[in-house]
Amino acid sequence: MPKIKSRKSLTNRIKITKNGKLLRRQSFRRHLKASKSSKRLGNLAKVKEVVGFHAKKFKKALGVKN
Repeated sequence: MPKIKSRKSLTNRIKITKNGKLLRRQSFRRHLKASKSSKRLGNLAKVKEVVGFHAKKFKKALGVKN
């Protein structure tokens, strides 16, 4: 049986911690920053954890064992 390849698009976007958590960046920070408050931009700069259904799907796509 061949090895399962990981989704390269996800490997570039998601970091896996030592304990198996998935971390992602937030969207809406690339451009049009003048209309967004500094508080909002600061909150968008934070890294979020992927939880629930999506975390399970992403782990499968990345080839991570739970």
